[in-house]
Amino acid sequence: MEHRAIAKLGLEDGTVLTGKSFGASGTSEGEVVYNTSMTGYQEILTDPSYRGQIVTMTYPLIGNYGVCQEDVESGAIQVAGFLMRDPAKRHSNFRAVQSLEEYLRTNHIVGMCEIDTRALTRKLRIQGAMKGVISTDIADNQELIKRAKTSAGLVGRDLVKEVTCTSQSYWKFGFQSPFAGPINKNLTGTSAARPAIVAIDCGLKHNICRNLVQAGFDVTVVPATATAAQILEIKPAGVFVSNGPGDPEPIEYTIKTIQDLIQKEIPMFGICLGVELIGLALGGKTFKLKFGHRGANHPVKNLDTGRVEITPQNHGFAVDFDSLDPGSVRLTHINLNDHTLEGIAHKSLPIFAVQYHPEASPGPHDATYLFDEFNKMVQTGKAPDYLGSPPLGAAK
Repeated sequence: MEHRAIAKLGLEDGTVLTGKSFGASGTSEGEVVYNTSMTGYQEILTDPSYRGQIVTMTYPLIGNYGVCQEDVESGAIQVAGFLMRDPAKRHSNFRAVQSLEEYLRTNHIVGMCEIDTRALTRKLRIQGAMKGVISTDIADNQELIKRAKTSAGLVGRDLVKEVTCTSQSYWKFGFQSPFAGPINKNLTGTSAARPAIVAIDCGLKHNICRNLVQAGFDVTVVPATATAAQILEIKPAGVFVSNGPGDPEPIEYTIKTIQDLIQKEIPMFGICLGVELIGLALGGKTFKLKFGHRGANHPVKNLDTGRVEITPQNHGFAVDFDSLDPGSVRLTHINLNDHTLEGIAHKSLPIFAVQYHPEASPGPHDATYLFDEFNKMVQTGKAPDYLGSPPLGAAK
């Protein structure tokens, strides 16, 4: 039997869980949350929206298909720590280049296994997400608890500057088949025939860029600190506001940019943190959810079509719809678990945004139509009065 060092998780409420080390040794602080996905651990680990968080996987067996180069969602592992019940003893996948534990260890991510993740998840659901410390070095329980209580947390903290790009770049990759190369039908057109858009990188996932290319766009990625003037110099046909980590309220520089772009009536689409920043730019307010939405199976109702979509989600904050002007903004999507806002659209301007992740990775693809809706809005320049109709030119 493999020997593992003792690891501990201390929570701000005084709870201490003891398990075994998995990954790197050391100590790491973060907000402890849980994710209900059965697969997709590599995408979760590399999603910039998880910056500053210690992620608990509720599915008991993790790591059975190893780590694959194609499955990353950013250039680095973003989580502060990783918790699981049982690590796979061996992995099996023809694409795998290393084991999950090797991946965590070489990237200096502290992990922990052999803990009761069901009990931890119940605690987080009842009491809410809380600050925690995971450590292989600190043996004293009281020191762990003290470190957890005094750690930074997420509220009021600007994590976007830790994950955004530092310079402008051009994204040109669509979907790839491991057997046949590019499978993007839209890549056959000339660049001149493809609308040029700017993606504001607040923690942009790779699969969002792939979906934007798949939907027919040329994509230029800019830092979250880019001003409206800098974006307008690129002469975009539309602007995308990306996902990202933490509390949206401190991201005042991006909120100001969005407000300036709204005045220019440029078509705009946002995902996750993007809807929160757009909501704040439109005069609304955001609030912290008790334990957040994280997983690949959250039911969302599209109020335009009446359809229920099973969606991937990863957010701890949300927009208060009642804080928005009902004369200018309408609710388009709602969460069926807790009835929080999942999508909005402007009534007179070409703007819409959703709280969940239509690009999946991991998760179902029920909402990829939203990328086509963005293309249609860019082409017409009109406010989206119905999200879920066929793309322009599609057979009826």
